[in-house]
Amino acid sequence: MTKTATTAADFLPARRDLPDLAAASRSCRGCGLFSDATQTVFGAGPATARLMFVGEQPGDREDLAGEPFIGPAGKLLDRALMEGGVDREPVYVTNAVKHFKFVRGERGARRIHKTPSRTEVVACRPWLVAELQAIDPEVLVLLGATAAKSLLGPSFTLTAHRGEVLSLPADVAPAGVDPQVVVTVHPSSVLRGPSEARAESFASLVADLRFAAGLLDR
Repeated sequence: MTKTATTAADFLPARRDLPDLAAASRSCRGCGLFSDATQTVFGAGPATARLMFVGEQPGDREDLAGEPFIGPAGKLLDRALMEGGVDREPVYVTNAVKHFKFVRGERGARRIHKTPSRTEVVACRPWLVAELQAIDPEVLVLLGATAAKSLLGPSFTLTAHRGEVLSLPADVAPAGVDPQVVVTVHPSSVLRGPSEARAESFASLVADLRFAAGLLDR
């Protein structure tokens, strides 16, 4: 029986470029989520990305395909980026947690998203920190509370700091990596919100993405 490690740090490769990290992540047993997920879903995008996005975790579609942000939330993010004038191709996208956490529906077929615990987020954080080190983005956008708390601490309140330019805490940021940090809602929250508020929520997300991209020109 495979022993579950304390964190993903036990599975980090000696070389920390993106291909090596992605390959090593497939064998990660840093928390118990690997046992039910189909596969690890690592980040995607160029190592030269100036703009990096971090979400919560892969969803059902991402878990099956092995690619981040390709489901409904990913499609909404694509649309928000397009409306904000941001090209997704040179952007790096990833998640705070690399395995899909879910519960089964009443009939057992449908897999329903479940928010990762703080323990699972912290256990997976070495992958995210390694991605930050490999990419060294100029601007880092944290999508949703889980992503924000994964790097900015468990007491961080997204609504209190939306629209601000933040920095990573010294005890989290890799050496020499100091991106401008922006927080906003996760695209899935727009999809789950009341239909009458969806247009306004989407417009606010677009405004946040446009603001983040604008930091690249400063």
